[in-house]
Amino acid sequence: MEFEFDEDEDSPYPEVRASVSNVDDTEMPALTIRMWVIGLFLTLASGCANLFFNFRQPAPSIVSNVLILLAHPLGKLFALTLPIRVFRLPRWLGGYEFSLNPGPWNIKEHALVFIMANVSIGVPTALNAVVVAEIYYGVKLGYGFNALLILTTQLTGFSLAGLCRRFLVWPASMVWPQNLIVCTLLNTLHAEEEDARGGVSRFRFFCYACVGSFFYFFLPGFLFQALSIFSFVCWIKPNDIVVNQLFGVSGGLGMSVLVFDWSQISWIASPLMVPWWAQVQVFLGFFIVYWVLCPILYYTNSWDLSYFPIMSNDLYDRFGDKYDVRRVLTANNEFNQTQYEEYSPLFLPASYAITYLIAFALASAVVVHTVLYHGRTVIRGFTQVRTEKDDIHAKLMRAYPEVPDWWYLLSFLACFGLAILTAELWHTGIPVWALIIAIALPAVYLVPSGYVFAMTGQSIGINLIAQIIPGMILPGKPIPNMIFKAYATQTLAEGSQFVGDLKLGHYIKLPPRATFIVQMTSTAFVGLLQVAVKEWMFANIEDICQTDQKDFLTCPHNQVIYTTSVIWGLIGPARQFGASSIYHPQLYAIIIGAVLPLPFWYWQRRWPNRYVQYINTPVILNGVGLIPPATGINYSSWFLAGFIFQYLVRRRNFGWWSKFNYILSSALDCGTVLAVLFIFFTLQFPNGGVNLEWWGNTVYTETADFKRLPLRSPPAGGIVPS
Repeated sequence: MEFEFDEDEDSPYPEVRASVSNVDDTEMPALTIRMWVIGLFLTLASGCANLFFNFRQPAPSIVSNVLILLAHPLGKLFALTLPIRVFRLPRWLGGYEFSLNPGPWNIKEHALVFIMANVSIGVPTALNAVVVAEIYYGVKLGYGFNALLILTTQLTGFSLAGLCRRFLVWPASMVWPQNLIVCTLLNTLHAEEEDARGGVSRFRFFCYACVGSFFYFFLPGFLFQALSIFSFVCWIKPNDIVVNQLFGVSGGLGMSVLVFDWSQISWIASPLMVPWWAQVQVFLGFFIVYWVLCPILYYTNSWDLSYFPIMSNDLYDRFGDKYDVRRVLTANNEFNQTQYEEYSPLFLPASYAITYLIAFALASAVVVHTVLYHGRTVIRGFTQVRTEKDDIHAKLMRAYPEVPDWWYLLSFLACFGLAILTAELWHTGIPVWALIIAIALPAVYLVPSGYVFAMTGQSIGINLIAQIIPGMILPGKPIPNMIFKAYATQTLAEGSQFVGDLKLGHYIKLPPRATFIVQMTSTAFVGLLQVAVKEWMFANIEDICQTDQKDFLTCPHNQVIYTTSVIWGLIGPARQFGASSIYHPQLYAIIIGAVLPLPFWYWQRRWPNRYVQYINTPVILNGVGLIPPATGINYSSWFLAGFIFQYLVRRRNFGWWSKFNYILSSALDCGTVLAVLFIFFTLQFPNGGVNLEWWGNTVYTETADFKRLPLRSPPAGGIVPS
């Protein structure tokens, strides 16, 4: 029997009706003092912790869903303990009334804490670019430049998101599926219902698992570090290069599968949070690309790959050594053609060669897949968005004053002006016209990519475009290239994140001006603090970003950004992938990527079944995009954990899984994060740290895997590209 619903009283979309409440209490307080205290405390702490983990490998990260669980008991505690008293400011301060405890901890306060964190606790691309400029190019522009660069890249996206909300937030057809999970979790936490199944409560289970995870991490994180780099096959045959390349953990393909460090297992994402069907496709892509295609290309010495490590974050010269970028740089950090011809072309290890091969295929596959599977939906969204009838959520939001467009426009103009000031005042080398192009790219892409993201949950990035364009218009200039990419990619990513959170506020019925204030405040505060933490780390931590840094602060993400700046900014796409380059055939992957979705689309239309509908070519290709800096073990161990929890446990004990699975994921993240910080600041950092020298902490360092040895040695006179 199907139940009818009134379109005037609910959403026309069943998934929204199942997750989002269609009633609102306009008197429910939102911008409360306790919300600010809890939100800023969790957001600032998480933003700083994530910045620290950004420089470590392996490392966990704090995601905003974890903060939903952490904020709830804090809010309950504040509601129980703070005085229920109304305070009144003097008349000369406006005479406003407020209370430290305006009643029960409510869902609107909770949602604002989540939004505050969701838009700000990640590490901005621009901050990694700053580190690369300082370490690899010797360009140190100071805290002021760093802070303005981070704020302008972040808040420009915020401004664009606000200007696009009439297209991407208000229409009912803009579902934003990822927000439905957050709405369900928030509604569950605030339902105040006893669990009929009894047993341990979710919160108590979270506490037990978090404490257990904290103490367990002392094993792989300090006492027995070989558990984190558990390449047991390589320990048996430490000098066999092929075995170490296939089964290695540090620089291998990870066929050994097992590892006992949650930060390794959850490196690409928590395996307890990603749906099983998506994990299968991601691992299928990894299996085909890195366990089948990569060995074939490497061991047949295609593109001279076997002269270099199979997995590496570095670039190489014709002698098999790390590429000495200084030898092809002028005094003002620009490309020197003469010295380049005398020294060496740039050679890619297998990990990078395959990364760009797949990136070219993905660039066209995403477009074709979107047209085939979602073309009609996107067109309908463009043509009907202005005439779409308001659903109940849009009607309920009329009770609150809307944010005027000029607030967002003023914010955009201010950020753009600061961006020009930043580029010109510190003489970064990026012209104003290039800065305009960099910001124009996400401005053009935000609405169409937002349509696809809002309706399908599939994001469309411009990473490759944001590297090719500056490589062509600013040839031989790596630092302007990084700044261009930071503005283009970070603005689009932040814009998508901001607009998604605006939709969450729409679903929870948050006053739009409250959302505006929270988003802008948290982004600014966290950005400024992250820059300060970065400055402290690089001033006080010895050998940071060096490959042999004793606390694993090797800066893997920064190494990747440096590599891309050399390939696309310094050497340039014309030299690296032009007709005279050995990597030129990779461009044909664009054609292959355009063709790949066609047979699956035809198969689904001709013989539809429940398995075929899950096949998503862009997901399969995009899943391997974290290599490098990720290695094979981050995928194989992740898939094994996902198989256990998302397949076996879910099928055999769905009751336990539905009650505790996501709680367990959050607890493992929190416990590991706290343990990493505790170990570093109490055992490893003070006074040179405590070092435990024994077999369990050194065995993995004696393997060809850890040393990342290549299969072949280059000829005496250097490699001659074939």
